[in-house]
Amino acid sequence: MAEKNTADIGFEKQIWNAACVLRGNMDASEYKGVVLGLIFLKYISDRFEDKYNQLVADGDGFEEDRDEYTAEGIFFVPTGARWQDILKKAFEPEIGQVIDDAMRAIEKENPRLKDILPKNFARPELDKRRLGEVVSLFTNVKMIEHGSEKDILGRTYEYCLSMFAEQEGKRGGEFFTPSCVVRTLVEVLQPFKGRVYDPCCGSGGMFVQSAKFVENHSGNINDISIYGQDSNPTTWKLAQMNLAIRGIEPDLGKYAADTFLDDQHPTMRADYIMANPPFNLSNWGAEQLKDDVRWQYGMPPASNANFAWLQHMIYHLAPGGRMGMVLANGSLSSQSGGEGDIRKNIVNADLVDCIIAMPTQLFYTTQIPVSLWFISKHKKQAGKTLFIDARKMGVMVSRKLRELTDGIKEEYKNEDGTLKNDIKKIADTYNAYVEGTLEDVKGFCAVVDTEKIAEQDYILTPGRYVGVEEQEDDGEPFEEKMARLTSELSDLFKQSHKLEAEIKDKLGAIGYEV
Repeated sequence: MAEKNTADIGFEKQIWNAACVLRGNMDASEYKGVVLGLIFLKYISDRFEDKYNQLVADGDGFEEDRDEYTAEGIFFVPTGARWQDILKKAFEPEIGQVIDDAMRAIEKENPRLKDILPKNFARPELDKRRLGEVVSLFTNVKMIEHGSEKDILGRTYEYCLSMFAEQEGKRGGEFFTPSCVVRTLVEVLQPFKGRVYDPCCGSGGMFVQSAKFVENHSGNINDISIYGQDSNPTTWKLAQMNLAIRGIEPDLGKYAADTFLDDQHPTMRADYIMANPPFNLSNWGAEQLKDDVRWQYGMPPASNANFAWLQHMIYHLAPGGRMGMVLANGSLSSQSGGEGDIRKNIVNADLVDCIIAMPTQLFYTTQIPVSLWFISKHKKQAGKTLFIDARKMGVMVSRKLRELTDGIKEEYKNEDGTLKNDIKKIADTYNAYVEGTLEDVKGFCAVVDTEKIAEQDYILTPGRYVGVEEQEDDGEPFEEKMARLTSELSDLFKQSHKLEAEIKDKLGAIGYEV
């Protein structure tokens, strides 16, 4: 079945609407954990029940054998914690405590989930009547029927996270990166094998898409190792849940921690790094980190962490490693606080592989224009950088949200009838550059020598290098075109004067002179 866009997704939207019954007067940030915790609980219960019924039908008496479930990557749900047990108590005052106890019981049976599941359903401010209504509504939704076992929760997670991001406004960007942006990073980097790292991993979207890439290209998911970190405890737990349901065992550090001040992976060197760090973060701890080993290309300014994130990731790259990250466009040209010198040093170290200017309105939470930076410690095209201007790409899927197309959605087609696929076009352009076969396309892409970048004072704005797209000649002689256009303009002026006179007459008739 064709995947739907995030503006109109069907099943996931049903789940979201059901969950909104619970909100009441709660802030989005408060009920996010509650909703996603319930989705998680319902889904693992569905998977458990499906396997349980198979074992009962087999008649060998193994339906309560924990190993029968864990062998297939299914979380064991003990008696009392199963959805049907919870449903029985849905409209009783203690429903919150019942769910909390279920979460604890599941954690006890499944060590991977220890201290990860939310256990705050019994708190007084959570309306137990509404909670019971959501449990009842979820009961009629068989999640496992709506998609592949590992994918459905992820789809639901992704949709709900995007909705929470929209409702939380600016703070929502801390845990959610639009999937089309993530997929672009993944399709360019192609993380088939090795260590994958995200130092500000949010809800784990980079890792999920990396795993999908491996699976979609017939690779082995066990060939990649996941490392990450996030400073927000709630978000850190959401990431753990998101990855657990997909059978991914990550190392996200011992606890939620600030990446700059408490690096959870100080000696780790990654083959691939993907990240969407907070844009233009101030007060990031510069004073405590003045002589840090990570600032190989210059001390980042205390007022903006963009180049601190960039250098942190370069530091954690393996000798042949590659990385892709989202940065605000200001980082392409800023000279303040020594940023220009840092950028110059990184370019001269021949680390900048590709810069992509992205379209606007990709993010729910900000209108700040962004670019994708691709860094490589072993560039195939030494002394060169690929610039791509993708600002005209994408389609509006709602009044305020744009997505890059992915070749799946039937409603977005090229003039020749083929499905639009912006992400593939970007990835193919990059691959052609790596192979040395790419030809510059005016207004879209250009391969540029480091010397030319130096001539531009190390400013990395793609528009400076790709130029302006050539306009197709329509074959109409200039003099004829001007005569036609001026005639059309004259006619429009006449219409305008006529309408102006009519308006004056109408106003005069009711006693108003213009």
